[in-house]
Amino acid sequence: MSVVIEQRVTFPHHDLPEADWADSYGVRVERSDLDPLDVARDLLGRAPRWVAVLLKIRNRIVGLFGLKSAELELTGQERVGGFPVIARDDRHVLLGFNDKHLDFRIIVAVEPEGTGHQHVSLTTLVERHNLFGRIYIVVVTPFHKLIVKTFLKRFAAANAISRLSA
Repeated sequence: MSVVIEQRVTFPHHDLPEADWADSYGVRVERSDLDPLDVARDLLGRAPRWVAVLLKIRNRIVGLFGLKSAELELTGQERVGGFPVIARDDRHVLLGFNDKHLDFRIIVAVEPEGTGHQHVSLTTLVERHNLFGRIYIVVVTPFHKLIVKTFLKRFAAANAISRLSA
């Protein structure tokens, strides 16, 4: 069974300086050849059916308030899992967009960790703009955490997880 560890996020964060909510999870894999964009596509582009159903429900509800929808599907090189690619380098992919109630960023990072291992992490940063943004985060956080952990467990299982990373 794959184990995912919660990681600390410090504020302010350079990828979203005004962020006031964040979480981060990671795993250590026995690989040394992972590319962050490929990892992002793998993590966010193959959602289990139950995640797709939850996302459809979310999109219908937020659409009533004029908010942007998010689609977990591969949509080309400049989008991953329905999220625009803001920036990328050889270790990170930054995804996200701004909306009325909040701005968010997803950071997929692949860092070397010893010989033949890499640390893969998924960090979410949120800047809440108003009461609706605060309520939204309270409501979606349990689902968000479950989805992120599920994505990382699936990725780790497919990529020979070695041990819990610290």
